[in-house]
Amino acid sequence: MGFFLIPLVALSLLLAACGDIGNEKIPGSENYPATNANGEVMIDHLDFGAFGGGSNPQVNYNPFSPNVLSSAYIFEPLMVMDNYSCQLHPWLATASNWQDPQTLQFTIRDGVKWNDGQPFSADDVVYTFNLTKKVPAFDSTGVWQALDSVSNQGNIVTFKFKEPSSQMLSKVAAQLIVPKHVWETVDDPVKFTNDKAVGTGPYMPTSFNGRLLVLGINQNYWQVDKLRVNQLVFHRTEGGSSVDQLNLAQGKYDTNAMFIPNIQSVFVDKDPDHNFYWFPPGGAISLGFNLTKAPFNDVEFRKAMSYAIDRDAIANKAEYGYVKTASQTGLVLPGQKDWLDPSIQNQGMIGYDPKQAAAILEKAGYKKNGSGQLTGKDGQPIEINFEVQNGYTDWIQAAQIIQQNLRALGITVNVTTPAAENVESDRANGRFDLVYDVHGGSCNMYDNYFLPLSSKQSAEIGKPAASNFIRWQDPNTDKLIDQLRSATSEEDQKPIVYQLQKIMMDQLPTVPLWYGGVWFQYTTNRATGWPNADNPYAKPTDNLLIITSLKPSPDYKPPQ
Repeated sequence: MGFFLIPLVALSLLLAACGDIGNEKIPGSENYPATNANGEVMIDHLDFGAFGGGSNPQVNYNPFSPNVLSSAYIFEPLMVMDNYSCQLHPWLATASNWQDPQTLQFTIRDGVKWNDGQPFSADDVVYTFNLTKKVPAFDSTGVWQALDSVSNQGNIVTFKFKEPSSQMLSKVAAQLIVPKHVWETVDDPVKFTNDKAVGTGPYMPTSFNGRLLVLGINQNYWQVDKLRVNQLVFHRTEGGSSVDQLNLAQGKYDTNAMFIPNIQSVFVDKDPDHNFYWFPPGGAISLGFNLTKAPFNDVEFRKAMSYAIDRDAIANKAEYGYVKTASQTGLVLPGQKDWLDPSIQNQGMIGYDPKQAAAILEKAGYKKNGSGQLTGKDGQPIEINFEVQNGYTDWIQAAQIIQQNLRALGITVNVTTPAAENVESDRANGRFDLVYDVHGGSCNMYDNYFLPLSSKQSAEIGKPAASNFIRWQDPNTDKLIDQLRSATSEEDQKPIVYQLQKIMMDQLPTVPLWYGGVWFQYTTNRATGWPNADNPYAKPTDNLLIITSLKPSPDYKPPQ
C-alpha cells in the first residue's frame, strides 16, 4: 500500500535535538507502587502512541463498536493465538477439544474475576456468543454462519455447528468475552458506550481527556504476577503519521507500528543500544490473473510469468528492503514452517530466471513476431492491462518492475492507476487482466486456501465474487478444502494442506510475490522482552502475549 513519507532532512534535524526519552510522570502514577508483591520493580508507564475512537473520540469501551477507544487490554478471548508461529495459547479457556467435526468444547478457567471484582464464568461465555447472534453486527468473524447453538454445563462450554467446521476453532477462540451481569441490563447494545469498561483484561481505563488515554493495571487480573507495567499511555496527535514518526524517533513512544523510510539511519542509529525494529512477514501480495482469459488460463504462461519476475528487486527497491519474497505455497514463512510440505524444494520460493521463462513460453507455443512482440496462440501480440490502486506508491513501483521484466520477454504491460475503489470493483466483477490480490497470512489454514481458491467464493464475470476474484475453478481444490473442514486435528489437516500447496506449486492459480510488512518499532529504555527476529514468540499485534512478557530494562530508572 502507499507509504506516507516525511522529508528526511526535516526528520534528521528534529532528531538532532533528541535527548531525554520523556520519562515524565503520568497523572495517576502516585496510585501505583514502585514494586510489586514480590518486591520486583514496576515500570511506571509505557507510551504506545495513538488510540482509536475515530475523528472525534469520546468515551467508548464497547468492544463491538467501530469507535472503541481501546479493547485489546481490557477484554480477553478464550484463547490467544501467537500469529507468528500459529500456536494457540490457553487464556480464559484452559483447553479446547473437538468431540466430533461439528462439536467443539472449551474448558473455562476457574478463579478469574472481572475488574469490578465479580467472578467470571462459563455463563459469560455463553451470553457473549448469544449476544453476537442477537446483534449480527457484533458477529464480525461470521461465527453464527456456521454455529447452531452454544451452551454450558458447569465450566464446559459446547459449540454445536450446522456442518463440519474445524475452521471455526480460531474464530471462536478469538472472541472477546463481555460480562453478562453488565450487558444483560443494556437496552441498546449497539449504542452502549460501556463507560465502566468491566473486563477481565490486564488493564482498565483510569483517565481520558480527548487527547490522552491512560490504562491502569487491573489488580484483580488473574495473571497480575506477569505484569511489570503499571500504566499504558496513548496519545492523540495532530499531523498524523508524520508527527507519530517524529515522536517515535525522539523517544517519546516505547513502541509503535508505522512505516519509516531509512529506518536504520533515522531511528536505530540515533540510539543503537535501545532503538530496534522488526518487520515480520504478513499476508502475501500476489499477482491475480483473470483466469477466464487467454493467456492467463494457460498454466505454462503463468509459470513463465512467475519465473520472469524479479521478486528481489521488488523487495529491495519498491519495499525499501523491509520485506521478504513470498513462497508459492500460500504459507507465510518462516513462521508457518510447521505447515510446509517437506517435499517442496527451497520452501516454495521461485527465483528470478528469465531464460527459464523464455524456454517455457517457447515450448508452450508462444512465439515472437518480427517486431519482437510475444504473440499468443491466436497469433496476436500479447498486451496486458495491469490495474494498480492510485496512491499505493510501493505497489505501483513494483508493477513498473514487473512491466520491465515482462517487456524483456516481448510482453507489453500497461500499468494504470485508477482510484482504489474502482480497482477493487473491477477485481470483484472480473473486469481486469492483472491485479494485485491479497489473501492468506492468518493462522486459519482453511481460510488461507478457501478464500482465494474455492469456487464457492467465485462468480460469473460481471457479478461480484466474494473473494475468489481470479475465478479459479478446480474440483480437486474444492474437494480438498471441504475435507479440511472435517479435519479437526493438525495431524489430519497437514496432509490436506500439503496437497493444496502442491496445487499452488504445480498450477499457480495465483503468484505470491512478497510478504506485506508488519511494521513494529520498539525501544528498550524502559522495557525489554519485546518480540523480535531472535525471539519471535508473538507477532507485534499479539498484545496480550507481549504485555505479559515485558520486564523492566536494566537501564530503567523510575521517574522522580
